[in-house]
Amino acid sequence: MSVSQLRRPYAAGEALFHPEPGRSHPLGATPDDDGVNYAFFSEHATGIELLVFDQPGDAEPVQTVTLDPDSNRSFAVWHVYLRGQRAPSFYALRVFGPEGDGARELGMRFDSGKVLADPYARGLDRGRWDREAACGPGDTTATSLRCAVIDERYYDWQGDQPLNRPMSEMVIYEIHVGGFTRSPGSGVARPGTFAAIIDKIPYLTALGVTAVELLPVCDFDATVNNYWGYSTAAFFAPHADYCVEPQAGRHVAEFRDMVKALHRAGIEVILDVVFNHTDEGNHLGPLFCWAGLDNANYYYLHQADRRYYDDYSGCGNTLMANHPIVTKMIVECLEYWVREMHVDGFRFDEAAVLTRGPGGAVLDEPPVVWQIELSDTLANTKIIAEAWDAAGAYEVGSYPGYRWAEWNGRFRDTVRRFVRGEPGLIGEMADCIGGSADLYQARGHRPVNSVNFITCHDGFTLADLVAYDRKHNEANGEDNRDGNDDNMSWNCGVEGPTDDPGVLALRTRQIKNFAVLLLVSRGVPMITAGDEVARTQQGNNNAYCQDNPISWFDWTAAEQNHGLLRFWTQLIARRRRHVALRHDGFYTGLPDDRGVPDIRWHGTRLDRPDWQDPQGRAFACTLAGLGGEPDLHLMMNMHTEPLHFDLDPGRRWARVLDTALAAPADIADFGAEQPVTTAGYLVTAHSIVLLRALSGDTP
Repeated sequence: MSVSQLRRPYAAGEALFHPEPGRSHPLGATPDDDGVNYAFFSEHATGIELLVFDQPGDAEPVQTVTLDPDSNRSFAVWHVYLRGQRAPSFYALRVFGPEGDGARELGMRFDSGKVLADPYARGLDRGRWDREAACGPGDTTATSLRCAVIDERYYDWQGDQPLNRPMSEMVIYEIHVGGFTRSPGSGVARPGTFAAIIDKIPYLTALGVTAVELLPVCDFDATVNNYWGYSTAAFFAPHADYCVEPQAGRHVAEFRDMVKALHRAGIEVILDVVFNHTDEGNHLGPLFCWAGLDNANYYYLHQADRRYYDDYSGCGNTLMANHPIVTKMIVECLEYWVREMHVDGFRFDEAAVLTRGPGGAVLDEPPVVWQIELSDTLANTKIIAEAWDAAGAYEVGSYPGYRWAEWNGRFRDTVRRFVRGEPGLIGEMADCIGGSADLYQARGHRPVNSVNFITCHDGFTLADLVAYDRKHNEANGEDNRDGNDDNMSWNCGVEGPTDDPGVLALRTRQIKNFAVLLLVSRGVPMITAGDEVARTQQGNNNAYCQDNPISWFDWTAAEQNHGLLRFWTQLIARRRRHVALRHDGFYTGLPDDRGVPDIRWHGTRLDRPDWQDPQGRAFACTLAGLGGEPDLHLMMNMHTEPLHFDLDPGRRWARVLDTALAAPADIADFGAEQPVTTAGYLVTAHSIVLLRALSGDTP
């Protein structure tokens, strides 16, 4: 429904809606039963015009409201109330202030020719958007973004709330909303949308994951090699391209429908959010929002020449997260997604930027980080930091706060190196399995502060990690210069595709090795969508610009690699079944009430781990069951030859999994584990074996 359908007929020159002074809070467009209140922060603006559009595709506004500095401004906030306006409707801003070289030298970028979006917009329409016009001189009224006024009050949540699942019970599944269903084989009616995620819930529940971590869904410009979405244009707005009916202002409703459906299936929703920079880029980038409203208060500016930006994000600009107005925007944004959209958690891209203060210095007590941690609204919300940035800050194991979890890059690197066969990593691998105590225990943190992962959207897929020694990013158009050069990968003897059955079997075994180590380690495991079916990007480790089959989930692979999919599914179920694998405490080596240590470390000989062996590539451990569960025995051999591992004499074991075996023998159904009848176990080269104690067995 459009504004023209909601308002009364009007004569030429007559105002559609009657402007009144309005309120200075909350910021953004807030509809009520009688109209819409607008409020915008700009400390240095000298004037603001509110442009009202009848339809988002109209070239010109149907009403322009000039805000008076006396009656429509309270300190640094400009505000107006339009009586009679209803949602859905569309608007934009024109902001006036000092212009010219002198203003630029002071860090101001006001341009009265540019029509801007509201930082608090709940939805954007890009029907007339011209990025090039926003970068150059001239008026952009006809080519600007349109903000949607959305009335969020009447959605029927049907009793839904965030799930508040304990962190220790989580298995996170990282997906790209568009790429998950854009493949022709996806079988959905509305591919690439929030609605299509609903259609794929049966797959997610069958796999057993407990949370989806969505690559950025805050609105972004997908026309500029921005497939991943890591350059935000509107922090409060669901991405229009993921909506079926954005032109009708249904951004919020469609996102809510997805969340509600996932919650019904017991799956939490975590958003990947990008508060380190925006889509406005560097001084040559488009002027469409924050820079045109109040550049000097939103961004770090180069102190020697304030016409330019300091860039700690690697993306051209950096949000000044610990400036009060930016802190306010970030915290209110997060609280909005939790309160109004029922989101369960957030992963913060380049979160080290949030710890920077004046001049880019890393702060010991960054205000925005602590406000997020201590917000009552966010008290039960998962908060996960990618604890580094593009300017060299690296805070894994030291990120401020108590309950912040971190993407554990050291876990990733250690496991990759161990599985490809590097020697001398036994002690480091043992620490990974135990929850990375050396990173977190001394600070009073717990294993749940560690989000364990082998792969993510950025880098090789798991299938490519075992098929390529080198990146192959030629398709990105940067002469293969982009992307990480050190992937800690191993191609198993052949670079890329091969028909060699021995190489293919080894690659499958290596994928299963990675899966086991990820899911038996304490901490919070994260799986990248498609790794469970050996999705490949053909060796591309930086597919940020590939909105095509290189990046999309290949649904035919789920059938072709059904044995591997079964292995992952069974392994996730085993983790859920055995509390000892997901217990939120570090191993101590102390005995339980049976006199059994919570963990015993071994080499190939019992109780003789080779901690100091510079050539060590094999070890084992026995994990005590909790709450009457059976003990588990894990044996890992990354040598190039099989090794005989001793088993505890007098104990009876059954094989849960052996990654060297072909499906379906590689992992047993519950209750169908094969008894081990030998005194030891011959573990194949580059493989892992997991046993469980048989019922009634005593140590």
